[in-house]
Amino acid sequence: MNCTVELEGGPVHATASDPNRFAQDLFRPLPRHYDSLEELLSLGQNGRWRREMIAHVEDGAPSRVLDVATGTAGVALALARRTGADITGIDITAAMVRRGHERVAQAGVGHRVRLIVGQAEQLPFPDCSFDALTFTYLLRYVADPVATLRELARVLTPGARIASLEFSVPSSRFWRFWWWLYTRAVLPAAGSLTGGREWGRVGRFLGPNISNHYDRYSVPWTVRAWEEAGFVDVGVRSMSLGGGLVMWARKPNV
Repeated sequence: MNCTVELEGGPVHATASDPNRFAQDLFRPLPRHYDSLEELLSLGQNGRWRREMIAHVEDGAPSRVLDVATGTAGVALALARRTGADITGIDITAAMVRRGHERVAQAGVGHRVRLIVGQAEQLPFPDCSFDALTFTYLLRYVADPVATLRELARVLTPGARIASLEFSVPSSRFWRFWWWLYTRAVLPAAGSLTGGREWGRVGRFLGPNISNHYDRYSVPWTVRAWEEAGFVDVGVRSMSLGGGLVMWARKPNV
């Protein structure tokens, strides 16, 4: 591409008709507990996964980074610590962004980190606005992953790096059994005990949602989707016995 700079109550079921509204309804009650409970959901591995993701963009010494599905700005703040870049975070859930604003202010980096509400599928930025991009736990909540990846590519400069983090399903039958037991039994109970009904709701939803996502969009399919969206040098790293998945690539120079 030639560039000219100028998301109460009973069980949760994701719907393909309006995944944005679903994500908003799911995460709206959660901001105050999100950062600590994210560690619970990942068995304490979330910070390690984030560092791996960020390493794949910070090596390019970016000056303008977009963090998509920024949530409460955890990745945006980590990017501010590890790079000298100006960071823009975007998330569809206004309550999460408000909590993110509080964290950015507490960290004293409001001059470098800007957070806005918006959709990954329709980013409110011109072509070639950023020279690096990260996104976390995003593609399970969009109707068309390939179209979303193309939109992410649109706002990147030629040669820009992109990296993502997502939950995954272990490939080993042994570890997949224990992952299934954790996500179906332990996680809902632990979520309820530590975060109340809202996090119990997320706990019941998360395991089936992850499994269903990979039944439909396998890792090889996802690699091809990145390539179809225009990215090259796509890399994949399975982490923590297959519970986490970090991917990275770059936009072609021409």
